[in-house]
Amino acid sequence: MSIHDTDGTDRLEYWLRIREFAVPPPMIETATARRLAGDWGGACAAARFDVDLNLRWLARERGTEAAACIRADLRHLAPDLLRWHMPRIAPDGLLRPGLTVRLARHGDLHLVARTPPGWAGAGQRISLAVWDGGAAGRHPHPRPDRHHRFDLHRHLWDARRAGDLAARSGGPGRWSAEAAILRQADADDDVLVRLGGGRRLRLQRDGTTRPARRRDAGLPVLPYAATWEPPDVGLLRAGLIDPGRLHPLVAAALAPGHDHRAAPGRDDGTRIVDCRGARHRIGLVDGVLVALDHEPAQLRREELLAALGGPPLPCLQAIDDAHRHPECLDDVRARLDHGDATGALTAVEALLGPGALLRNGSLRDALDNAVRGRVAHGLYRAGLSGLAPATPPREPRR
Repeated sequence: MSIHDTDGTDRLEYWLRIREFAVPPPMIETATARRLAGDWGGACAAARFDVDLNLRWLARERGTEAAACIRADLRHLAPDLLRWHMPRIAPDGLLRPGLTVRLARHGDLHLVARTPPGWAGAGQRISLAVWDGGAAGRHPHPRPDRHHRFDLHRHLWDARRAGDLAARSGGPGRWSAEAAILRQADADDDVLVRLGGGRRLRLQRDGTTRPARRRDAGLPVLPYAATWEPPDVGLLRAGLIDPGRLHPLVAAALAPGHDHRAAPGRDDGTRIVDCRGARHRIGLVDGVLVALDHEPAQLRREELLAALGGPPLPCLQAIDDAHRHPECLDDVRARLDHGDATGALTAVEALLGPGALLRNGSLRDALDNAVRGRVAHGLYRAGLSGLAPATPPREPRR
């Protein structure tokens, strides 16, 4: 199910969660620095993009002019901005699987971004390729999706055009102008507008509209970006997000003059536990989560008593719970689901310490599942889809 198909309140709640985890600030900062330095390949690597094109081969096979056009597109590509705007699906806001999105078109050559099929979606990686109308190997849908025309909405990925987002924020007031852009790029014909709920409207060349009929199915379709309001507009209007939490290029377009994101302070990791009538602390010592207000000899005795079936010391129980079922488990899972393994491990280390040995439980299961998912993605990239390992179903979110 698309996030666009949910009602307004649910849609904003989904997007608020997506904005928190899907494109982490360190990714944006690194990708931006590399892009500004002229290293488009490094920017793609920082934004977890796989580059499946070779400009030298393209120049040799299709000519230097075609290669120069693609190279110019890549130099202005902000891959972190593209990831920010890529189509997503409910309920967790992951990238829409098995999708091909056209970014630019030069004659019969198309610069496209692709997402892997759902079974290989761990890591939420995106690939860049050049498509010439033929097959695309292992990808299930190599042809660009006509509902997602980023070649007509370059502000969704081209850093030079990001400021156009505010002016091209969709809605009925933009349909005529967006239809004119679509007609200029394709056939000069009537245009279909998707209204949601299976309903479509036919926007005629004279500016009038009427309900679409079944025989109109072959007409050009106004892309989603031209009909749906960007989620960041709704989040800002509802006061659910601060501009500093948006992508900087998006914030500059929608809330010019905003303050930059302030780096959150880190606490020392100390937590309070009610332990047998007293308030004790657990915290990190030498990279391991330990009970701070008990003598080592007492802890050894309590661990032995618990192993023999006695009631565990509350401080030790709190440490065990942090290893197996921590309060931040949902956030760790969300980071893993969106491919942010670095952020997930940082959160785990902040909780348990870098020297912790994970115990059996939900936290370890989530990390193990993420590893198996990465293996499946690697098999897909290697063309070994038939050897994909079985992945257990994901647990529902709270």
